[in-house]
Amino acid sequence: MKKCLLTCREINVACPIDDCRHWINYPEERNCTLESVSINGHMTLRECAERLGISFVRVKQIETKALKKISLLLKDEAI
Repeated sequence: MKKCLLTCREINVACPIDDCRHWINYPEERNCTLESVSINGHMTLRECAERLGISFVRVKQIETKALKKISLLLKDEAI
């Protein structure tokens, strides 16, 4: 767990560090993707889209591209 999230939990405030790679504009979960996962566990693509402020379709496109990259990496590794 990142130190900044632990600090935000301690003082019960949303994270103000918007250049952090884990920052999202979702103050209900301290603006932190790590906190979102900690609170919710597995999330649907729709829930991810809501937190990121993008459409479900865009999240699906990102997921498809990521899975394709992983598949290619695994295929290359098997050779």
